[in-house]
Amino acid sequence: MDRLWSPWRYEYLKRGSGGEEGCVFCRIFDPRDDEANYVVHRARENFVVLNRYPYTNGHAMVVSNRHIATLEESPRSTLEEMIGLTQRLEAALRKLYRAAGVNIGMNIGEAAGAGVAGHIHIHALPRWPADSNFITVVGETRVLPEELSVTWQRLRGEF
Repeated sequence: MDRLWSPWRYEYLKRGSGGEEGCVFCRIFDPRDDEANYVVHRARENFVVLNRYPYTNGHAMVVSNRHIATLEESPRSTLEEMIGLTQRLEAALRKLYRAAGVNIGMNIGEAAGAGVAGHIHIHALPRWPADSNFITVVGETRVLPEELSVTWQRLRGEF
């Protein structure tokens, strides 16, 4: 089995999984630090935020303002706005990154692979034909050429 060591993620995982500092999404709810927290846009019931550890450039999430774990628990108005923001995010990713496709998905619950199991969110990742290149396939490494601060500025401009 191959192992990819990423010790810099430890603090994120410790905090993001409900550790002593609580839910990562609840901590960034305060709008005073939107740039530092990479919050792209705030709506009435949800916000759009970059994934701090993206799989591709432009990897962002739409997150409920409430600490709710499931679709079942979520108010209809939250879900409707969440889908509308995801639609806007998809359009922005296609425009800014010329994405040929967009992976959109949710992992609800720890058993389903949710990194933040108690706080509902939707991931959106731009994709391109053959974006699994030599270094990804052979080296099992992703190369992300754009800094998060640049991604934040680009997406914020679209919202």
